[in-house]
Amino acid sequence: MRVAAIATLISLSGVGAASANTLVSTTPSAGQSLEAAPSAVTITTELPLLDTGNEVTVTDPSGIRVDDGTLTVAENSAVVGLKNLIRSGIYTVTYNLLAENDIPLTGTFVFNFAEPQVVATVAPEPTQVPTPSGNNAGTTIFVLGLLLAALVVTVALARYARKLYSER
Repeated sequence: MRVAAIATLISLSGVGAASANTLVSTTPSAGQSLEAAPSAVTITTELPLLDTGNEVTVTDPSGIRVDDGTLTVAENSAVVGLKNLIRSGIYTVTYNLLAENDIPLTGTFVFNFAEPQVVATVAPEPTQVPTPSGNNAGTTIFVLGLLLAALVVTVALARYARKLYSER
């Protein structure tokens, strides 16, 4: 009976187990294999993160840091920028994230970056522009014929217009 009374008193007083901040998602996903290098790593948590005190680092297969050190916190997400990834292999993301009135959320995850194979490109060969050859007499005669026809039409229209104005 006493145990039930104490349990009821604790539940009514609002004192209970604190819910710890948990990881909701990551981009790139943990264990994901990528062929295109990401420009940033995003970690999303259940609780809103503090603006200061958070840390996210990304290292390449030989342990060299490849994050650019710019950590941006917005609500439940922490985003760290990345330098250009040039080495294929397993990249490790280590994080230490702080939420208000909570213990630090720490952990690591990995993703695989497979550098695309470089395909040798063939240099384009310049092409020769064919120079016009032969006699262009046919084209010249055609153009002169069109000019003569235009002149005849212009003279005919001018005579017709004179005739209309002289009859008034």
